[in-house]
Amino acid sequence: MRFTIYQESRQGGRANNEDRTTYCYSRDALLMVVADGMGGHHYGEIAAQIAVQTLADVFQREARPLLADPFRFLQKAMTNAHHAILDYTTRHRLKDTPRTTCVACVVQENIAYWAHAGDSRLYMMRGGKTIAQTKDHSRIRLLLEEGMISEAQAAIHPDRNKIYSCLGSPTAPEIEFSRKMPLEHGDILLLCTDGLWGSLPSDMMATSLKGANLIQAVPMLLGQAEALGGPHGDNLSVVAVRWEDSYVEDASSTISTQTMSRDEVTTRLEEFGRNPTYKSDLSEDEIEKAIEEIRAAIDKYNPKK
Repeated sequence: MRFTIYQESRQGGRANNEDRTTYCYSRDALLMVVADGMGGHHYGEIAAQIAVQTLADVFQREARPLLADPFRFLQKAMTNAHHAILDYTTRHRLKDTPRTTCVACVVQENIAYWAHAGDSRLYMMRGGKTIAQTKDHSRIRLLLEEGMISEAQAAIHPDRNKIYSCLGSPTAPEIEFSRKMPLEHGDILLLCTDGLWGSLPSDMMATSLKGANLIQAVPMLLGQAEALGGPHGDNLSVVAVRWEDSYVEDASSTISTQTMSRDEVTTRLEEFGRNPTYKSDLSEDEIEKAIEEIRAAIDKYNPKK
């Protein structure tokens, strides 16, 4: 595999960053995950951390170097994350469960597979156009599909942030799967939270990324969305990959997995409380305790062999 990949998360105008992102790759498979946490007193970011860390853990264990069944992997890992969040809720006797959206994508053998719950999105872009994208699990999307409101009305609708599927809810999440999507040289997969897509239309993002270096172009998109969001704007997070058949960018920004061993996996995952760009008023002791509890919740459903 050869690809260029970039991930970043920004706080925007919020007091705390409850988004989480990760990507992992073996010699023959790639995983990308974006989660947008919901819940007060840092519990939203814990739900998001559990989601991305659970998917990364399962990938590290099963991508040797391919996943046997990418759709089954996505179903199992997202379901495990959902139950781990519920266990965390029970352990802390929380009145309301922390929740998180989740969108995840696997690429192997030049085919993309993705799944999502909530309104974090995936866009597949080709030749400067969006050729596929996820459908938000939101009341607004249903109203749009029924023709009851327009796109302009949706942008300012008071229910625009209300979703009906997520990980961590007392009801089982509705996890929606893509079909198998063969990739061509130069295709872009962009996973993001609503802090980005809520400010920038997909056609504008696709045009901006066409032929561009992702390492330079994606931060520019985040900057535009952050400026449009203003002082009260949402967190903004993205993982973007350009699929390459051959080296077309500087080798320093292009990843080749050709020399990786069969059982080797590389992961880019920020541990809870360890990223200085994620503002937190938790003490070091509180962060350490949260890390231990997140690990315990995940390990119950992802036991080490």
